[in-house]
Amino acid sequence: MASMAQAIRMALHYAEKNLDLKDIFGQDVGMPLGGVFTATQGLETTWNTPLDERGIISAAMGIAMTGDRCVAEIQFGDYIFNTMDLLKIAGNTLWCTNGKLNLPMVVMTPVGAGIRGSVYHSHSFDAWASRLPGWKIVMPSTPIDAYAMLIAAIEDPNPVMFLPPKALMRVRGDELIPGEPNSEKELKQMIDAPLGDRTKWSAKWPKLDKVDFEFGKAKIVKEGSDITLVTYGRHVLIAKQVAEKLANEGISVELIDLRCIYPYDWQTMKSSIQKTKKVLFLNEDTEVTNFAEHLVFRVNQELFYDIYARPRVLAGKNLPGIGLHANLEENSVPQARDLEKELRELHAEKP
Repeated sequence: MASMAQAIRMALHYAEKNLDLKDIFGQDVGMPLGGVFTATQGLETTWNTPLDERGIISAAMGIAMTGDRCVAEIQFGDYIFNTMDLLKIAGNTLWCTNGKLNLPMVVMTPVGAGIRGSVYHSHSFDAWASRLPGWKIVMPSTPIDAYAMLIAAIEDPNPVMFLPPKALMRVRGDELIPGEPNSEKELKQMIDAPLGDRTKWSAKWPKLDKVDFEFGKAKIVKEGSDITLVTYGRHVLIAKQVAEKLANEGISVELIDLRCIYPYDWQTMKSSIQKTKKVLFLNEDTEVTNFAEHLVFRVNQELFYDIYARPRVLAGKNLPGIGLHANLEENSVPQARDLEKELRELHAEKP
């Protein structure tokens, strides 16, 4: 099974061949490295930029304004913050031009902790991204979702932000991407660049097929009846492990992978909360002005008389940064033990 980095690479190759994708660019995106997470190795339209995030976003906007599709990578989400004004302009361009100017651009930037990246390589961006009108915002939790989301993002006529979790880039999925060989070793030999001299290497791509993805459609990962648990990205895997453990004790958790931060799937969440009467929102962005706070607001506005307990948010600590030591990182963003504690308390809470 492909890793998320390999799935991203295959999605970009599919887009080069089938969607007229002409530019994939960013710091170290092209040869010889092919991206710090190897997600752009072997592709035909990659090129390297200077270390200039504002230049990267500006170039993407210019290319998109001509009508060409492009994928611009900000190497780590931690370094996208100095482009906020440009991202805002990209998001409002269609509106400001009265629907006359589309921007078919994708910004891809790995986010979150989990790689021991310390203060400069561990930040999340989902809450900030959710405040950018005019953008679609997606975050995958599996390689096949990463593949489908990225193809859909490239097809879209307007800006899409693709936020793969850093901690999942090397994690393999449990579903084959259509066209992917059954053997992990064979896939690696086909599309992973060798160590050392790569000047004569070229990828041997499998014949890939499209996987459809609908923006604004969440996925119910595990059905349950006692508590609704809504999360996305890296924490879907953690939540699934905890939910399965609690199921052995008779605590039934319905796990929803939101997948699309905007537009988000309110109907799936609403139906689940009306069934379970209790809800916990989980992510690793900082707890103050967290995107989940908006979802709690909506629960209280629309479902206040349907629920049996206050809606909860489990998120990252509101700290200036995340430390390098494992203890500092693990106590800064939610871990399985934190989630288990919150779910047990929520289950025990009486109406």
